[in-house]
Amino acid sequence: MADMDAGCLENLKGYINTQKGIILVAKILISLTILICYTVSLYGGYYGVAICEMVSAIIFFVVFMMEMDKSIQVVNWVWSDLLRASTGTAMYLISSLMDLIRGAGDGAHIAGVVFGLLAGILFAYDVYTIILVIKSNR
Repeated sequence: MADMDAGCLENLKGYINTQKGIILVAKILISLTILICYTVSLYGGYYGVAICEMVSAIIFFVVFMMEMDKSIQVVNWVWSDLLRASTGTAMYLISSLMDLIRGAGDGAHIAGVVFGLLAGILFAYDVYTIILVIKSNR
């Protein structure tokens, strides 16, 4: 049992040092920050986007960290990751712009909108890196 825990911890340490690992950890943290901002705000926000994107980032983080993408060949993980990142980009940008246009809000709500726009940019950068991976695999 201790060997399995040590192996998982070594996989975690190794994967966090990769570019994809850093991007996924940043996505998880920014989604959590947006969720906290919208929860504290009196005006609310689009909780569903933050929750769905955080959970999907956690799932892909675990899959890539444990290298399950190499053992589970039924799913094309690169294209699934591209679909997840591109829908995340669209959802964060659309929801944040809708909140921004609405205009009303307290400090926490405005912070959630700003972090949502930053999350949209982060997700767009991930889409760009995934497209580069797809082009290099051809």
